[in-house]
Amino acid sequence: MRCGTKCFIVTLEKDDGKKTYEISARSSADARKISRRRYGEDLVIHSVQKK
Repeated sequence: MRCGTKCFIVTLEKDDGKKTYEISARSSADARKISRRRYGEDLVIHSVQKK
């Protein structure tokens, strides 16, 4: 875990439907980057909210 991280709830849509994940990141933009790297480039991110 990096310094200054917060927990974000990311709602995304992939081939099989909508899913919600908790991502530890420094900002909401960083949470989007991490989720794209982790779950693939072909997903659609609906929302990123601070927990």
